[in-house]
Amino acid sequence: MSENRDDIQPASITPSAFEPLDAAAPAAPVKRNTTRWVLAGAAILFILPMAFVLSSRSLDITVEAETDAEVDVSGLAIPFGDRYLLRPGQYEVSATAPGYHPLTTEVTVGDADNQRTTLVLAPLPGLLSIDSSPAGAELLLDGESIGKTPLLELPVEAGVHQLEITSPRYFAQSREIEITGRNQAQQLSFALLPAWASYSIDSVPQGADILIDGEVVGQTPATVELLQGERQLQLSRAAYTTWDTALTVTAGMDDTLGTIELEPAAGILSLNSDPAGANVTMDGEFQGQTPLQLTIEPGLKHRIALSKPGYDRRSETIELAAAQTEERTVVLKARKGDVKFRISPASAELRVNGRAMGKGSRTLELPAIAHRIEVSLPGYASQIQTVTPRPGLLQQVSITLQTENEARLARNKPELETALGQTLVLFNPQESGMADFSMGASRREAGRRANEVMHPVSLRRMFYLQTTEVTNAQFRAYQADHKSGQIEGNSLNRNDQPAVALSWQQAASFCNWLSKREGLPAFYRENQGVITGFNPSSTGYRLPTEAEWAWAARTFNGSLLKFPWGSAFPPPATAENYADNTSAYVTGRILNGYKDGHVVSAPVGSYQPNHRGLYDMGGNVAEWVHDVYTIPSADGTTVTDPLGAQTGDNYVIRGASWSHSRIGELRLSYRDYGAGGRDDVGFRVARYADE
Repeated sequence: MSENRDDIQPASITPSAFEPLDAAAPAAPVKRNTTRWVLAGAAILFILPMAFVLSSRSLDITVEAETDAEVDVSGLAIPFGDRYLLRPGQYEVSATAPGYHPLTTEVTVGDADNQRTTLVLAPLPGLLSIDSSPAGAELLLDGESIGKTPLLELPVEAGVHQLEITSPRYFAQSREIEITGRNQAQQLSFALLPAWASYSIDSVPQGADILIDGEVVGQTPATVELLQGERQLQLSRAAYTTWDTALTVTAGMDDTLGTIELEPAAGILSLNSDPAGANVTMDGEFQGQTPLQLTIEPGLKHRIALSKPGYDRRSETIELAAAQTEERTVVLKARKGDVKFRISPASAELRVNGRAMGKGSRTLELPAIAHRIEVSLPGYASQIQTVTPRPGLLQQVSITLQTENEARLARNKPELETALGQTLVLFNPQESGMADFSMGASRREAGRRANEVMHPVSLRRMFYLQTTEVTNAQFRAYQADHKSGQIEGNSLNRNDQPAVALSWQQAASFCNWLSKREGLPAFYRENQGVITGFNPSSTGYRLPTEAEWAWAARTFNGSLLKFPWGSAFPPPATAENYADNTSAYVTGRILNGYKDGHVVSAPVGSYQPNHRGLYDMGGNVAEWVHDVYTIPSADGTTVTDPLGAQTGDNYVIRGASWSHSRIGELRLSYRDYGAGGRDDVGFRVARYADE
């Protein structure tokens, strides 16, 4: 409805009556508006949630677990199913589920409207039970021992694991297993396969111990279980030799070894002698020196012989049962002889083997072995010699001491005897009229070899040369266990046969040993038992030089001998020991129609000596000489007292032996060489005379 303002009359404004407030008058009561406050509160309650909702962000929390999980978020969080409304910031979130480890973690809520986080719960260990056949098997989980079967409810972390089961004498098994976890029980069973085979074995006699790889596992007859692989099987019974064999065992493949016939065990003889150090032979073969342990074949008679220089030889028969042990001491009877010493001057002192026996002349009863006799007096040259008493025969030894000057002139005796009883003869080539001669052979000479180049030499030094080759008995004084061996049942090992099967080094070392025994300077230089050179000024024992050997064997009345017996061929009967008619089955080659009485080497000195009183220079065994092997120069230059190089790989061998028969080998100019031992090569000793 419109209204015409022109028709409206202005109202008059009338002032109301004014009444000043009386300060003293009481204030009028104020009327409170409750409704307004209620509305204000409601507004606040509406605004705050709306403000939270408008400022919150959505967080979706996912829990990975196979069972329902409970989630708890710290602070103000409004859940909507799997989602929560939260204001931006840091929150602690916890999750739990049956069968899983609880999880608590921090989550940061950012400014994005919708956010997501995933919680992965770790399952609790599973409960693993394992049994096996057989029980007691060792269990390893991921390489770590977890015990033995049966195993009950062992907590094992969920996941894939490597399980290994082992048991002695069974094949091991390995398996990959998956553990469910979450306290769930899992059961595993194993049936292990045997790793052995059964072997049946018997013996004659029965009751033998059965040993597998050294361990006793039973007695015959028996069936034993052998582990797969290489095994050593032995049968052992008292009084019988242990039987053994190697077996390759395959598991499950049983076998029968049948009946093993055991051999009776050898008897053992512990042999001693009084005095000790006697040479022992059994059935003719050298065995060593007492004290000695001998292995005796049971049930047979054996001939035992003992010998020692200066004592009577003793022989006994021994027979032992299987595995029998016996100790026997053989008392050797000393052979003694009287030696009458005539000593001048009367005040000179007599020593026998270093022991003072008084002064002046006297008669002594001594064992029949070589003794070292020394007579000394201040101002006089001492005299040393070797005496071997002879039982039942009075020996007279006259020793007259000389002044130093007299001794120097008479020092070189025409003959020497070593401490081993070897005889050496003094030679002075200059007195023979043939100090200068030619070694080698003419090219036109039948049988000549290319290494026999003719060349002139000159000998000026006097020297001693052993009349015989060194025997086995003499060499064993140096090396007690030396054996020269045998050939086709023919012994090379008897005491009086020449020592063979020894190298040049051994021969030279023997010379040094003999020098040391007699107080002479060593001729050969040795380093840890190896000859490394020589001292040409030494008067100690040595091997003959090749020139000395050739001079002693060939020079005769101004000419050179072709053969030991002369120039004609074949040799006369028993001229030397060669490969005769009886040696055919040993040597293969023989000297037709020749007989010398020995198939192999003969006792030294069995044949006539040569023109210089030396035995076996052209036969019996060939001989090592001092010189390093070379082929001489044909330049015509004369070499005086040649000794050759200090060292070399091979050394000269001179002379023929029992195994030689050809014309070229029997010539005195024949040369051979080597370094190692041979069954037809021995040696003799030499030394320079004092000058």
